[in-house]
Amino acid sequence: MARWAAVCAVAVALALLAASSAAAWLHEEFTTEGNVRAGYDARGQQVASIVLDRQSGGAFRSRRSYLYGQFSVQIKLVPGNSAGTVASFYLSSGDGPGHDEIDMEFMGNSTGQPVALNTNVWANGDGKKEQQFYLWFDPAADYHTYTIIWNDRNIIFKVDDLVLRCFTRHADLPYPGAKPMSVHATLWDGSYWATQRGKVKVDWSAAPFVVSYRGYLADACAPAGAGRPLACPAGTGRWMRRRPSAAERGTVAWAKKNYMRYNYCDDGWRFPKGFPAECSRS
Repeated sequence: MARWAAVCAVAVALALLAASSAAAWLHEEFTTEGNVRAGYDARGQQVASIVLDRQSGGAFRSRRSYLYGQFSVQIKLVPGNSAGTVASFYLSSGDGPGHDEIDMEFMGNSTGQPVALNTNVWANGDGKKEQQFYLWFDPAADYHTYTIIWNDRNIIFKVDDLVLRCFTRHADLPYPGAKPMSVHATLWDGSYWATQRGKVKVDWSAAPFVVSYRGYLADACAPAGAGRPLACPAGTGRWMRRRPSAAERGTVAWAKKNYMRYNYCDDGWRFPKGFPAECSRS
C-alpha cells in the first residue's frame, strides 16, 4: 500500500509538472521589465504577477508583433484600496506620434468603490476615443477574462462572455489596420489621472500592489515580410470575419445604459468644434 501511494504521488507530481510546462507562457511569449514575477496556481496554470511600489512598477511585452487577431487574458486586479493605480492589457505599434493602439486600462478606486475599465482606440496618432465602464463585479475577488478582437472591419472589447464595445471601421476615417502591434501588460502609478480625475492619489502605505495575469492566448496573424501575405493560423475566419451579433449589440446597449462612466461622443467640452465623425455613424 505504501509503495502504491508513493507511485501515485510521483504520478501526480509528474502530471502537475507537465501541466505547468504546457501552461508556461510568460517568458516564452514576452519580455519583462521592472517587478514581474512568474509562478503557478493550484491547477498548474502559470501566473504572471506585476508588482507596484514606490520604487518600481512592472510590464511585459510580447516578443512578436501581430496584424489582426484575438487576444485574451485572465486578470485578477489589485484588492482593497487600489486608488491611483492603473493596470492594463493593450496592443500598441510603438510610442511614436503616428502610433496605433487598442487599450483596456483598469483605473483603481478606493475600497468598496467600483473599478472603471477604460477602452480606447488610437489610429495613426489619432486617439481621444475613450469609453469607460464601471465593472459590475469585484475584479480583485477572482480572475475574469478580458478580450480584444481586432480585424479589418471592427474592434470588439469583451469582458468574460459579454461584448462591451464595438469600434467600427469607416473607409474615410483613421483605423488601426496598417501597423503591426505587440501585446502589453503594465501596472503603474496613474495618480494624476486614474481616480476621480486625479483627486485621489496612491496610498503607498498599502503597497505593494499586485495584479495577476494567467491564461494568455493570442490567436493572431503576423506580418510575413514586405509584399507577402500575412501568416495566419488555421481557422482565422472565426475572428477575422467576426461581427457583433444582434444579441451582442444588445449587451453593448445594456452596458452603455447601466455602467458607462464616460463616452467621448458625449463630451462637448472636449470637442467644442464638433464630435468625431464616427460618433454620428452606426
